[in-house]
Amino acid sequence: MACYRILRRLALITAVVGGLTGLASTVEAQTATPPAGPATPVPPPTTPPLAAPPPAAAPVPTAPPPTAAPPPTAAPPPTAAAPPAAASPPAAAAPPGAASPPAAAAPDASPPDTSISQTMTLQPHPVVQVSGQSTWDEGFKTLNDSFTKLNETLAKANIKPTGNPMALFNETDDAGFKFVAMVPVAAAPEARPADLPADISFGQSPGGKVMKFQHRSAYDDIDSTYEAITAYLDEKGLEAKNMFAEEYLNRTKASDDNSLEVDIYVFLK
Repeated sequence: MACYRILRRLALITAVVGGLTGLASTVEAQTATPPAGPATPVPPPTTPPLAAPPPAAAPVPTAPPPTAAPPPTAAPPPTAAAPPAAASPPAAAAPPGAASPPAAAAPDASPPDTSISQTMTLQPHPVVQVSGQSTWDEGFKTLNDSFTKLNETLAKANIKPTGNPMALFNETDDAGFKFVAMVPVAAAPEARPADLPADISFGQSPGGKVMKFQHRSAYDDIDSTYEAITAYLDEKGLEAKNMFAEEYLNRTKASDDNSLEVDIYVFLK
């Protein structure tokens, strides 16, 4: 196309130059022999060269069409590829947030998993026991001290424990709780040992129908487990007595030790 335009422009220039040459000769002829009438017809031929201006319309194929190239600037539609960024909403599905939404998993964590809870019947068995009371803040230390005292007493009497220590909670309020700390033994001695402390005695652990739950975390976090247990009992329509017990599968020295394992028994009506 460019060659074609150049050829047209060269033709136009040639035509214009030819016209000017013809015009000059005509003017010269007119000035030389003014009388000659035939010289006047000469101008008509000169007009065709003037008609050459139509080729000047050659500017019509002005470069503007190339300037129409801006349509490629319509390339911004590719920037419309931003919609893939809208695919980020699926990322919101991750939460995650979600999980959550990863957060939706929290409701599952609130009620105890039925796979770690079960209905069973506790059978009474011989124990050495001591009663006490404590505030909630001092509860972990008070219970630990009670178990230590019981184990030392059994060691002095040459009696071996036969199971894990347990605490029976028989009264609670906002200030604290009353409890009976127990350590199971094979059998109570026929006679009370002479050096047995006055506040320690032999007896039987409680028995009956219970729901068993698990707490596998620090003792500081056990309140959240009880809240979950309460929600679970309400959901199942189960009625509990005002009595529950904790069996300590292991003992820890600090209340924030996450290695603690506790089985909780809720006595049902």
